[in-house]
Amino acid sequence: MWITYLVTPIVGGIIGYVTNDIAIKMLFRPHEAKYIFGHKIPFTPGIIPKEKTRIAKALGDAISQNLMNREVLERTLLSDEIQEKITRTIDKFVENQKDNPESLRSFLTHYLTEEEIKQIADNVSTELEGMIVQKLSASDFGHKIASMTIQHAVDKTANSLLGLFGADKIMKPIVSIAEPLLAKEINSMIQNNSSEMVHNLVHDQTKDLLRLHMCEIFQDHDEQIEQFKTTVVSIYRTLILERLPRVLHALNISQIVEQRINEMDMKEIEPLIFDIMDKELKAIVWLGAGLGTIIGCVNLFI
Repeated sequence: MWITYLVTPIVGGIIGYVTNDIAIKMLFRPHEAKYIFGHKIPFTPGIIPKEKTRIAKALGDAISQNLMNREVLERTLLSDEIQEKITRTIDKFVENQKDNPESLRSFLTHYLTEEEIKQIADNVSTELEGMIVQKLSASDFGHKIASMTIQHAVDKTANSLLGLFGADKIMKPIVSIAEPLLAKEINSMIQNNSSEMVHNLVHDQTKDLLRLHMCEIFQDHDEQIEQFKTTVVSIYRTLILERLPRVLHALNISQIVEQRINEMDMKEIEPLIFDIMDKELKAIVWLGAGLGTIIGCVNLFI
């Protein structure tokens, strides 16, 4: 008689354990539909393989709308912690470079080839040259130089012995004719020769910059470094706020997740889920064993 009281709960527990274990396995297996004499066997394939397309779309939508949406990413990327990490990274870099005897060119070779460094230097030089030449051409520099030169000549004459004889008054009509002619000539000289002069100046400055030691660049420039950090953080914030929506739209996270899951074989998905939820799935199996045991005990008294 006592065996009945022992065996019934044990059998109930075993049945609960086995049925839950089978149910979990049937979520994944079989991976494909099975047939007997041309008739499809029920519950094949498993629930997850059968509904993989729908699950992939649901997961993609859930991730893009709740986990990787604009608000969540902005809150994360613009958090005080991230911005502090940026400034700390800059501070650490600056401190390391204050004792770095390498030249700027030598430092850049750790990350770029010589050809790339030359290309960047040439591009920067070309951009600067174009800006300076354009500014010189558009500023009517010749008129300013001519006006200053002639005014200086008039003042010198007025303060000299010739000024006592009214030479400065005689020069006024000459000045009104000479100034525009001189301005035109100077502007012409600037337009014809500024490109070469600016090119030589910028090219020499670029070479000098590349020869500077890293420690020379970063020492005694604390104020500029603070301004640089503020600028970097500001640019970072602007990029996140203005570009993030476009990036998310271009990436289409929902579609990427959906496509990736659909591309995965069930032989990849099954172990992946089991690795993630191993404890939880085992808990369900043992919960079935526990419920089976309880039901077996209850049956003894029915």
